[in-house]
Amino acid sequence: MDIGNLGFLRANFREKMATRDAYGEALVQMGRDNPQVVVLDADLCGSTRTQLFAEAFPQRFFEAGIAEANMMGMAAGLAKSGKIPFASSYAVFASGRAFDQIRMAVCYSQSNVKIVATHAGISVGADGASHQGTEDLALMLALPGMAVVVPADGVETKKAVRAMAEHVGPVYLRLGRIKVPLLFNADYPFQIGQAVMLRDGREATVIACGLLVAEALRAAGLLAQHGITVRVLNMSTLKPLDKAAVIAAARETGAIVTAEEHQFHGGLGSTVAQVVAAACPVPMGFVAIKDTFGESGKPLELLAKYGLTTADIVREVERVVLMKRGRITPQQTAE
Repeated sequence: MDIGNLGFLRANFREKMATRDAYGEALVQMGRDNPQVVVLDADLCGSTRTQLFAEAFPQRFFEAGIAEANMMGMAAGLAKSGKIPFASSYAVFASGRAFDQIRMAVCYSQSNVKIVATHAGISVGADGASHQGTEDLALMLALPGMAVVVPADGVETKKAVRAMAEHVGPVYLRLGRIKVPLLFNADYPFQIGQAVMLRDGREATVIACGLLVAEALRAAGLLAQHGITVRVLNMSTLKPLDKAAVIAAARETGAIVTAEEHQFHGGLGSTVAQVVAAACPVPMGFVAIKDTFGESGKPLELLAKYGLTTADIVREVERVVLMKRGRITPQQTAE
């Protein structure tokens, strides 16, 4: 966990960029730097932004059509021949339709395949539940040998693309459709498996990933106005998890809230809770989708409806702080 100078944070978060757009740009740069990089897509290259790579390096781009399972098998074969394949589709298809091929051809076979899934979460918006991947992290985290990364902004996405190309072994990178605030400067210290502290505090810690990192920072700012200082950790790597950062947060702040645009079961919250329960049990809260599918709607309205906003993080922090102080019990919060 990096706890040094926080100069890598931007002065304000007004500029926005979709992480899928950052991925498209990063792929082209990777293509120039490394001739072993190849890209596969499943009839969605305009949406996943792999079209940029296809235009720059047409001989290294493979269109698999609407056949995600076949695409993963192709990627595994390319990896075994020494290439570094990036296979892309929507998160709901990349993780769900192709799960068996990822399990056997990629993870069981220890193939050096990089799966980049865009349009994750309910922020996909109007496409509705059929296209809103909200269970993908649980699926990918369960696979032995799979690294799982969820960057918070475009800067971190570009650094993650380069890091996963250098990483030996399967990696799942989760990206979004909508534009989100750019949080970091170019000197942001990304490393697979390492959490980064974005703000320190004494009363509680918010551990977030993806687009909820920005909301966690906003929540910490609001809570500070009421005398509650909150540590914020960007846990962009869910696997391998930075256990040391989680344990330090539990011991030093005494309460933890996780925040993710994913199902309550099986994602960041579940992964962090395993570490906390085993090493340093403290009150915990969870901001996540509560065991339901999404629906068609505007992204920001959906995030509000399903409890994934700054205000939701603030409420969870206030609740776990009351538990920490002994003013309410876990039984009371469950009632």
